[in-house]
Amino acid sequence: MLRSDTVYLRALEANDLGFLYDIENDASVWGQASDTLTPISRHSLRQYLNNAAADFYEVRQLRLVICTNAADEAVGTVDLFNFDPHHRRAAVGIMVAATHRRRGYAAEALQLLLKYARHTLHLHQVYCTVAANNTASLLLFKTAAFRRVGVRYQWLVHENGWQDAVEMQRLLADH
Repeated sequence: MLRSDTVYLRALEANDLGFLYDIENDASVWGQASDTLTPISRHSLRQYLNNAAADFYEVRQLRLVICTNAADEAVGTVDLFNFDPHHRRAAVGIMVAATHRRRGYAAEALQLLLKYARHTLHLHQVYCTVAANNTASLLLFKTAAFRRVGVRYQWLVHENGWQDAVEMQRLLADH
């Protein structure tokens, strides 16, 4: 199982609907941690959950729920998406509910996902795009041995104007 001392990762379940609804509709991260600016309906999420067990190689994405060991509580999600089977790479995304941030859950979950990506899915590399002003996420990925490989200038629209996006990458075979 995908488990560390404090968290474990599990597949999505039908009873995750309410949790996903709250995470996906957190307007404070729209446009920064996702490309959406609109709410998502329970109906759409229910359809997504109905297909969540599809094969990674078929749908080219995987979302896992981050749960605490102590309380067996869902606290976030971690994703592999934009999977390219030929080049064996995928993008990484992570979201921890606002009430559970700054407790190390994201770092533990990311380490579990990276091990899974390398040893089970046999990915060669993973990458992410992080808003330049998202210091917590930049530190998270840097600490997990992601390297900054570029900047996309004025890539993300923000309530105060445009902001840059930092591109980061980790070669899994090196670790």
